[in-house]
Amino acid sequence: MSTTHFGFESVDEKDKAKRVRGVFDSVASRYDVMNDLMSAGLHRAWKAYTVMVANVAEGSRVLDLAGGTGDLALAFAKKVGASGQVVHTDINEAMLRTGRDRLLDAGVALPTLVCDAEKLPFPDNHFDVVTVAFGLRNMTHKDVALREMNRVLKPRGKLLVLEFSKVAKPLAKAYDWYSFSVLPRLGKLVAGDDASYRYLAESIRMHPGQEQLKTLMKEGGFGHVDYHNMTGGVVALHVGIKC
Repeated sequence: MSTTHFGFESVDEKDKAKRVRGVFDSVASRYDVMNDLMSAGLHRAWKAYTVMVANVAEGSRVLDLAGGTGDLALAFAKKVGASGQVVHTDINEAMLRTGRDRLLDAGVALPTLVCDAEKLPFPDNHFDVVTVAFGLRNMTHKDVALREMNRVLKPRGKLLVLEFSKVAKPLAKAYDWYSFSVLPRLGKLVAGDDASYRYLAESIRMHPGQEQLKTLMKEGGFGHVDYHNMTGGVVALHVGIKC
């Protein structure tokens, strides 16, 4: 039996996706509200910066993985115009349905499908940009997923990974207190679910740090990788170019 981590818990690799799905099934309806509360609205700035760095042009093809409630997909749809395409995906149907409804409410209809980032149903060299925001850490085989992202990108295409990362040392103690004492209580109060937000805190600690993820992306086929720390390293945006 091969094992992997689910937060701090060791689980069978075959069970991780199901358990992650359970987390997001539980929080889907309150996901946006919780994002605003737990980040004090900063997640909007982090995503806006990601869109700016992506620098997509009209007519571009963009794949948004783990697209959830559709923040990035909506922003990119405005950039690519009628001649471009944004494909909105997530492995979790409840999250994807919430995102699709939100996009439709905004007057935007995008190709939307449930898919596993480790087995992307797209041809080689197809997209100009691939994005994954706050989703990579939940993937069982990050190396496999990164190779798939590389495969579907066109040469000189760009991957943007926005993810929680390793916070700067002076902030570590306060960040741990917030993550393990405040966040689960907030989740219980607002979403009726403290366990899912405890998993969130644990999954962040198990995710590769900035330099480790940079190495993983290079091993996944990206010729040039750089990262930008935000909010003291609470999150980092990794940018990889397919050479």
